[in-house]
Amino acid sequence: MRRPFSSLLSDGSGRGSSDARGLAELEPIGIVDIGSNSVRLVVYDGAVRAPTPLFNEKDSCKLGRSIASTGRLDEDSVASALATLSRFRAITRVLGVKNIRAFATAAAREASNGAEFLANGERALGMPILLLTGEREAELAALGIQMGFGAADGVTGDMGGGSLELVDVGPAGRRNAMTLPLGGLRLIDVVNGRIDRAVGVVDEQLQRVSWAGAGKGRPFYAVGGTWRALAKLHMAYSNYPLGVLHGYAIPAKEALRFCEALRKGKKVRGLDDVSRARRDVLPYGALVLERALERLQSSEVVFSVFGIREGALFDLLPVTERQRDPLLAFCEDLARLRSRSLVHARELCTWTDALWAEIGQKETPEEQRLRHAGCLLSDIGWRINPDFRGEQSLNVIAHSAMAGIDHPGRVFLALTVYLRHAGPTEPLERLADRLRPLGALFSNDRRALKRARILSAAIRTAHMLSMGHPGIIDEAPIKAEGQRLIFTLPRAHAGLDGDRLRRRFDALARLVEFAPVVRIGT
Repeated sequence: MRRPFSSLLSDGSGRGSSDARGLAELEPIGIVDIGSNSVRLVVYDGAVRAPTPLFNEKDSCKLGRSIASTGRLDEDSVASALATLSRFRAITRVLGVKNIRAFATAAAREASNGAEFLANGERALGMPILLLTGEREAELAALGIQMGFGAADGVTGDMGGGSLELVDVGPAGRRNAMTLPLGGLRLIDVVNGRIDRAVGVVDEQLQRVSWAGAGKGRPFYAVGGTWRALAKLHMAYSNYPLGVLHGYAIPAKEALRFCEALRKGKKVRGLDDVSRARRDVLPYGALVLERALERLQSSEVVFSVFGIREGALFDLLPVTERQRDPLLAFCEDLARLRSRSLVHARELCTWTDALWAEIGQKETPEEQRLRHAGCLLSDIGWRINPDFRGEQSLNVIAHSAMAGIDHPGRVFLALTVYLRHAGPTEPLERLADRLRPLGALFSNDRRALKRARILSAAIRTAHMLSMGHPGIIDEAPIKAEGQRLIFTLPRAHAGLDGDRLRRRFDALARLVEFAPVVRIGT
C-alpha cells in the first residue's frame, strides 16, 4: 500500500521531525569504547537518527591479548590504553565536546586487574567509565544494527578481541542476548596460535546457543573490525565494484566457502593488503563466522559498520527520533546541506506520489521509500560543474555513509540522480560501459533500471519547471486521461512553458507509454 511521503518522515504532526533543528544547532556527542583489541573515540554531530562522525580515532592497545592465559590485562597494553585515554580527554576539550559516554567491554570485565585499570582510566579520561555486562554489550550491538538498518530482522553477532555477543533482533524487539568467550585475541591465546585446536573450542561454545533454531533462514548481521576486514577481503577476492562495507551481503553458502579457505590458510587475493595485526586474527574471525552461520543456519551474512558505539548513541535518542527512517533522515540532512531547497525536495516526493498513482506505477513499500530518497537527493549536485554533475553525484551517493539501505538500493539511487543530469534514455550498453565498474551492478536488474529511468525523467521535468524553487510544482499536477498524460501548468507560471520543458515531459510520457499533452490551467 502506498503511503504519503509526510507519514514516512513525521512524528504525526504533518511535518518532518527534523524541521525544528538545523544541523549547526546540534550538540556533539562523544563515545569512548574501551574494547579488548582497540580503544576508540568517535565524536558524532549530535543525537540524531542519521549521525555524522565529526572525529574518529582508535589505538590498537590489545588489552585482551593475554587474559585467557594470565587472567590479567597486559601491562604494556594498559600503559598504551591510559595514554590513549589521556589524549582523548585533550581532544574532547579542544573540540568542545561536553556530552561524552565511555564504556569498557570484555577485557576489563574479566581481568583480575580490570577494576584497577578502570579507576586509572577514569582519572586519565576525566570521567566515569561504565563497565558493560556481556548481555548489555549484545543489546547495544543490536541497537547499532537498528541504527544502521532500520527494520532489521535476524541475528546480530559482534565479534571483538575478547568475546562474541549474539542477540536476536526483529519486529518483536531484542531477545536472547548472550556473550561467548570467542574473541579473536582470546582464541589465539587459548590455543597458543594453533587454529586447528580452535575449531573444537568454537563449536563447543556455540552449542550453548540454545535458541540457534531462531536464526534459520534469516540474515546474520556481522559487527566488528575483524569481520569488516573479512568483508573487504571478499570484495577484493570477487572483484566487487562497490567498496562500501555497510550493507555488503554474501549468501551463506558463498560465505562458508570463503571462510573455510581463510581458516585453512589458502592464498586469497587481497590478503597481502591486510595489516599484519589484522591478518593474524582474520583466520579466527573466519572460523567463528563459518561455525556461527552453520549453527544458526543463516540465509546470508550482512556486514555492518554500525556497532555498539552507534547502539549507545541510538539508546540516547528520543522515541520520535528513533522512529524516523534512517535512510530518509540521512537524505534530508544531505539535501539540507547541498540542495537549493529542502522544501522543494520534499515537494518532489509528494508530487511523484500523485504522479505514480495517476500512471499506475506499482511499487513495493521499499521501492516507494527509495523513490522518496531519490527525490530528496536529486539536487545535491547543483553546485558542481554542469559537465560533471551526473558522475559526481553518482559517486557521492554510491559511496556515502547513508544507512538503512542495501547495496542494490544504493546503486538505484546513484543511477537515478546520474540520469537526472545525463538524461534517462541512454542505451543500457553505453550506460553500463560509461559507469564502470558500477555498471555491472545494475545492468542485470532491468526492473530497477526502468524505475530509475522513469523517476529521473519525472525529476528532470519537475526541475525544468521549477528551477529547484519551491511552491511551483505543487501547483502543476500531471493527470492521466485514457492514454494521454496531461501536464497542467498554472496560468501564473505560463511563461515557464517552452520547448525544453516539453521535451523533458515528452521523455517521461514515452517511458510510461502515454501520449504527452501540456495545458495552461487557471
